Amino acid sequence: MLRSSLVASSSSICQVHIPACHSKSPNNSSYFRQMRDEAPTRMIWREDCSFSRKRRIELCPLRAGFWDSIRSGFLKNNNTQVVETPTTLLEDEEPLPQEIVLLERTQSDGIVEQIVFSSAGDVDLYDLQTLCDKVGWPRRPLSKVAASLKNSYLVATLHSITRLPDAGTERKQLIGMARATSDHAFNATIWDVLVDPSYQGQGLGKALVEQLIRALLQRDIGNITLFADSKVVDFYKNLGFEADPEGIKGMFWFPRF
Repeated sequence: MLRSSLVASSSSICQVHIPACHSKSPNNSSYFRQMRDEAPTRMIWREDCSFSRKRRIELCPLRAGFWDSIRSGFLKNNNTQVVETPTTLLEDEEPLPQEIVLLERTQSDGIVEQIVFSSAGDVDLYDLQTLCDKVGWPRRPLSKVAASLKNSYLVATLHSITRLPDAGTERKQLIGMARATSDHAFNATIWDVLVDPSYQGQGLGKALVEQLIRALLQRDIGNITLFADSKVVDFYKNLGFEADPEGIKGMFWFPRF
């Protein structure tokens, strides 16, 4: 059983700490009591017009409530008014993966570095394990890590690409990742947000989450949730997330002993 909680760094760039991958057995009662005591806050992203103006699509004064938008996918005869955002994509057409240069800088030795966001899911398992080691996550079985990436709806990455002057070689390093699971229609949940500690404090965590949200919106998925540790609730509020909107509560199942 996996559960993610978000841990803030001193630079306010978010990290996701996953305590469920120790050698402890799921049958360990103290382990589940710890999970229960550390249960994070479920947060839901709310789109506003200022965010929408940055997109190609112009919307919105009307938006269905969270539960109304859920029900609209199941009830045949409902009177819920749901805003249909216009799109130029065919119904069965998926947007192409994006690659965006977030930052480019030239170092004193002439080396050019680019920080590149990608939604193509280009993740090397061993590079990811190295990144997890840097942020202090406990190691997880690579087979399960591979399965979690394969079964994710979107996997977004940040890479540092450095090019040497007067040379055609380049070095590519994984410095950030986030992923989202989804029902491919209405809802998505963001997991495993992390940024290399040496790159924190530059707004890259914020950019990573914002670009992941945009990628979900391009696929017409607007109900976006995550689970945030109390230390980073304000970080996510600044990105448009709300804690317990409309009285909605996140609930966790724990075995009874």
